[in-house]
Amino acid sequence: MSELSHTWGRPPPCWCPAKERGATEHVKSTKHRLVREFVAQNNTIQIKHVIQTLSQEFALSQHPHSRKGGLIGLAACSIALGKDSGLYLKELIEPVLTCFNDADSRLRYYACEALYNIVKVARGAVLPHFNVLFDGLSKLAADPDPNVKSGSELLDRLLKDIVTESNKFDLVGFIPLLRERIYSNNQYARQFIISWILVLESVPDINLLDYLPEILDGLFQILGDNGKEIRKMCEVVLGEFLKEIKKNPSSVKFAEMANILVIHCQTTDDLIQLTAMCWMREFIQLAGRVMLPYSSGILTAVLPCLAYDDRKKSIKEVANVCNQSLMKLVTPEDDEPDEPKPVGQRQTEPNPEDSLAKQGGTASGGPDGSCDSSFGSSINVFTPASTDRAPVTLHLDGIVQVLNCHLKDMTIGMMTRIAVLKWLYHLYIKTPRKMFRHTDSLFPILLQTLSDESDEVVLKDLEVLAEIASSPAGQTDDPGLTDDPDLRVSHSELQVPTSGRASLLNPPSTKGLECSPSTPTMNSYFYKFMINLLQRFSSERKLLEVRGPFIIRQLCLLLNAENIFHSMADILLREEDLKFASTMVHTLNTILLTSAELFQLRNQLKDLKTLESQNLFCCLYRSWCHNPVTTVSLCFLTQNYRHAYDLIQKFGDLEVTVDFLTEVDKLVQLIECPIFTYLRLQLLDVKNNPYLIKALYGLLMLLPQSSAFQLLSHRLQCVPNPELLQTEDSLKATPKSQKGDSPSIDYTELLQHFEKVQKQHLEVRHQRSGRGDHLDRRVVL
Repeated sequence: MSELSHTWGRPPPCWCPAKERGATEHVKSTKHRLVREFVAQNNTIQIKHVIQTLSQEFALSQHPHSRKGGLIGLAACSIALGKDSGLYLKELIEPVLTCFNDADSRLRYYACEALYNIVKVARGAVLPHFNVLFDGLSKLAADPDPNVKSGSELLDRLLKDIVTESNKFDLVGFIPLLRERIYSNNQYARQFIISWILVLESVPDINLLDYLPEILDGLFQILGDNGKEIRKMCEVVLGEFLKEIKKNPSSVKFAEMANILVIHCQTTDDLIQLTAMCWMREFIQLAGRVMLPYSSGILTAVLPCLAYDDRKKSIKEVANVCNQSLMKLVTPEDDEPDEPKPVGQRQTEPNPEDSLAKQGGTASGGPDGSCDSSFGSSINVFTPASTDRAPVTLHLDGIVQVLNCHLKDMTIGMMTRIAVLKWLYHLYIKTPRKMFRHTDSLFPILLQTLSDESDEVVLKDLEVLAEIASSPAGQTDDPGLTDDPDLRVSHSELQVPTSGRASLLNPPSTKGLECSPSTPTMNSYFYKFMINLLQRFSSERKLLEVRGPFIIRQLCLLLNAENIFHSMADILLREEDLKFASTMVHTLNTILLTSAELFQLRNQLKDLKTLESQNLFCCLYRSWCHNPVTTVSLCFLTQNYRHAYDLIQKFGDLEVTVDFLTEVDKLVQLIECPIFTYLRLQLLDVKNNPYLIKALYGLLMLLPQSSAFQLLSHRLQCVPNPELLQTEDSLKATPKSQKGDSPSIDYTELLQHFEKVQKQHLEVRHQRSGRGDHLDRRVVL
């Protein structure tokens, strides 16, 4: 019996009284000698009978001493059988494993000792029974008794040596058991599982990477364990797997693990989130477009991380790389129309409505067992074959839904909102035809984002809106875009005729001069954008005050400034809220006269040499009539000095208010600015600019004797005497006539329009003050 005692340490003395040890040695000796005799005689029937007797009458007996004797006897039989023990392993192992569940810790210890001896003798022959051995060991690894646990560790090391030495390990049969046991919450069981994965990963003949999708979710669950040692072990395992993935990316099932990473990228555990995000980064860079069908889920996980502060700087940096890498995968080929596929391929193509059902327990195996429903409907699972048989498809619907939800969420950080807008801009650039199907759902939230506190967010938002308004893909076949009920402004302050855009820009009374210039950079959404933008300014006056000039100036850089001013003027011509119209016109006029972005447009209006510039002037003029002083400033800008003088003459018939005088004061200040340098220089040519001087004197007469009065008075005192400026050559030359008004512009009709608009403003003011005769009358231009 020296063979048996040499293989296993003696149990604690307190477990084995002298009398009991004697009986144990007797059982060992008797069964060992008996089985050797039967082996020598090749009597298999008697051998099986001995094993069955030890199993049924002893090992499975109700009496603990009998069970102990049976276990020792079975171990002795195994040693006596030697290399032939493999023929009887099922009969030897089953009763021993049953005793693993014994309530008596001493019996569980003896069961460990017995199984150790059986396995040591059988070696590789036990591999067909590996699953039941592993199952039993996984239970003992969490045994509360330290002696049993210590014994199980000896057996565990022996079994690992056997697996490492052999090339007959059945990995396929083992994976289901590993997948089940990996979700254990017991620390010792987790440690046991991790140690086995490390061993299997180190064996060259075992390719565990093929089965990584089966256990990856469980590994991330273990990574969140409270024990530092277990977390460290799990980090090592995941690190080894990631190294293997980088070495052999062609054999990796990226698609089957994408959803698992998406889930764990959203966990609250920093280590799990960082690790999953690093894996996601590698997956996107290694798998490329294979990851595109999972874009909506990836964005759901990645976008919130972009707003992390320095406490989670590492996660934020990795998430940013993921975001940028994923964005690069979207190419113009994703804008191609979806071609119908053969039936065989349709079955393997990723379905955006698939959930995590194919992952089985992976979605619910975590501590919380939950999954974010906001992206569950937009992520998909497909087999590796699908990447070979079917083309990778970008599911734009799911992506847009995720981006829309994040943009609506006012609690998310600035960097996330900027990233969302960058994505929208990128998608409109790369896949414009498909993106314009979603424009109607995105448009309201994009307009709402203009109220964001961050200038960077607003600027990116304007870039997206500008791309929508200028992309050729947004052009509709029907020029009458305003026939669309969605385009008609329901807000009572913005009345848009339903006869089409052409009728809006060509009212009969304007003699065709207000048509917007047709430029290839504008599409059918441009006019809709202008209508909705003005409506937003009307309903949210604070936005107009705080951000209005900034928004309009940026739009003039991003789009065609002439179109912007032309369309806004045309819309304001039909504005019912005359006070808003006046305020908006004043804002537009200030931008026109002072902004560097409008330099070219000012030059275009300065001389009115072309039909387009005259057309623009007439359109602006009609809306500028909502504000008398801005109308005069427009005439100064366009050098229509005679008409400016005529307008100022009409000011005597207007209701002069404090606001009115304040605007005259501001106009005087503007005349002293660099923009009107040419106007001040024209004061030198008194003979050819009499109406300019008369118009300025008219403004002087309107002002009370304030600082503005003094400023303009001093300027006019500098106007030279025309006789002193005459030279001999100028006397001989034919006198030049004053710069004439453009013959194509009906200034009389414009003046009548000014009077009409100002009369309506007066009526509205009287109604508001309770002095009107018809309080319920609605003024419609």
